[in-house]
Amino acid sequence: MYGTLKKVFAFAGSKKGLLKKSLLFAFLSGLFSALQFAALFVVISALVSDNRDSSVIWISLGIMAVSLIGRIITTYFSTMEQTETGYCMVAEKRIHIGDRLRYIPMGYFNKNSIGNITAIVTTTLGDVENSAARVLVSVLGGFFNSVALVIVLLIFDWQIGLVAAAGVLLYLAAAELALRKSAALSGVRQHTQESLVESVLEYIQGMGIVKAFGLERDSTQSIGGAIRASCMDNLKLTKASVPYDAIKQVVVRVFSVLLLLASVWFWLNGSLSLAYGLILVIASFMVFNDLENAGNMASLLQMLAASMDTANSIDDTPIMDEEGTDITPKSSEIVFDKVDFSYADRKILDQVSFTIPEKTTTAIVGPSGAGKTTMCNLIARFWDVNAGKITIGGTYVQDFKLDSLMKNISMVFQNVYLFVDSIENNIKFGCPDATHEQVVEAAKKACCHDFISALPDGYNTVIGEGGGTLSGGEKQRVSIARAMLKNAPIIILDEATSSVDPENEDELQRAIEALTHDKTIIMIAHRLKTVRNADQILVLNDAHIVQCGTHAELIQREGLYADFVSARQEAIGWRLTQ
Repeated sequence: MYGTLKKVFAFAGSKKGLLKKSLLFAFLSGLFSALQFAALFVVISALVSDNRDSSVIWISLGIMAVSLIGRIITTYFSTMEQTETGYCMVAEKRIHIGDRLRYIPMGYFNKNSIGNITAIVTTTLGDVENSAARVLVSVLGGFFNSVALVIVLLIFDWQIGLVAAAGVLLYLAAAELALRKSAALSGVRQHTQESLVESVLEYIQGMGIVKAFGLERDSTQSIGGAIRASCMDNLKLTKASVPYDAIKQVVVRVFSVLLLLASVWFWLNGSLSLAYGLILVIASFMVFNDLENAGNMASLLQMLAASMDTANSIDDTPIMDEEGTDITPKSSEIVFDKVDFSYADRKILDQVSFTIPEKTTTAIVGPSGAGKTTMCNLIARFWDVNAGKITIGGTYVQDFKLDSLMKNISMVFQNVYLFVDSIENNIKFGCPDATHEQVVEAAKKACCHDFISALPDGYNTVIGEGGGTLSGGEKQRVSIARAMLKNAPIIILDEATSSVDPENEDELQRAIEALTHDKTIIMIAHRLKTVRNADQILVLNDAHIVQCGTHAELIQREGLYADFVSARQEAIGWRLTQ
């Protein structure tokens, strides 16, 4: 129990103070609640002694009024503090997770699906957000209130107090056994919940494939299996706790009866007055109420602790920006020096060395899967090299803070992702302070101003998730406009023109070429017209740079590049005949 409570306080972070205030108000609420015994004692004493003075009524009502008003006020503040604690501490955790994901190697996202991360940020933290503070206050508040009542009983009669204390200790022992039993199953249940969210997301995201191949039944069965697994694990957790719930109920009922019998016995043998005996008989039915409520909440607290462990597991993943500093490189020259990189056992780059001079255009070509995109990702430190060095302006990329490194790099990916927001805000993503005029200028250079202007709300048009309401070419041009507006000294274009319509390609190519005057351009492309004007062309194959030179130089040599050009020219010459 102590470890679980300690875990909740640690999770609260900067909101520990609010949580402590909530517990304090909950304890005060319990004390005000206990005042009802004082009111009852005043009435019972008057009845037993045949005191007919009307002041007894007013004294009793006054005590009850203090009890009621005090409990309303303290309960209000306790509820407000615990609500603020729950929402604020989870908000902090979500922001922390979002910030940390920016500095985690891309390999994490291959090993841990989007569904898993989504489940943590939504379902898992949603449980904590809505219940953690409330459950903690209920558990500790119930325990504190029971302890306070036991102390009061000890004051009334030490023998009765000892009986009540024994009941509290036995109840806590049973609750601790229940928590230990459910601890392992809570983790399993949490994992099953995440798998359920992952299955649902996969089904929705792959709906096009499901329909195209008529796999509705198979996919539905997959989700059904995840739902059934979630149901079974929840039932297992409940079944595991039921025997201990029964034990706790027995403890409460048995000791309530023992308190009742002891009160009657001590009155019969003359060690208790009638007034004390009657008030203790009433107390025997109430002393364990708060403790019982706390025990019922304790199992939920264990599940919340498992949710917190899951959310905290992201912190166990090493980040890539622990020792970097803010650096402004002397130039935008990029150097690979004997760079090695592998995905698990698959070698992608082997002792690769080359230099990309500042303010030049370098094209990278090679067969699919050769590692062209990986090479660019290493520059942006989406991954870290296994061996060798990559420098920008003479500074190792590992020495940069990731934020300062990415200030120098704009990237246009082959698979473009746009956010559910206006087109203008998507273009401004890398430069949020840009004016509307600057956005329009970048859009014109990227050949997307015309189609944006034709939309119902122009630049204020909100696009669907991932840019789903735009065509592939339109998304790519918006992404290029975003990179242009960022105005970074290094621009990486990964098949940037692959989805652009032929009638727009020439204009877009001229726009990209206009950037080379002041930028260092790295482009991955398969189209001849895209790479032929590059200052240098790197040909990547079998984890090595097998050729390097200009188009004019490489076309004269036998090798992969000449074969690439020949194949492209042959394909261009194809035509249909009758």
